[in-house]
Amino acid sequence: MAKAARNEKTSKKVATIASELLRNPNTPKKVKTVAASALTQAANKKAAPKKAAPKPAPKPAPKKSNRK
Repeated sequence: MAKAARNEKTSKKVATIASELLRNPNTPKKVKTVAASALTQAANKKAAPKKAAPKPAPKPAPKKSNRK
């Protein structure tokens, strides 16, 4: 089986049709397999979410004095 080049993307039109086929309960399993493959190669609609900035380390609790 031939592999697609890494820079190849499924067109928006084909991705839309593939999505419709996957949602249809009457679509045969083999067709859904091909549609899923096409969607896997489609460009993402949204950019990947940015990672949250790391939280600063908690401040140490103040030391208690020994005064009575």
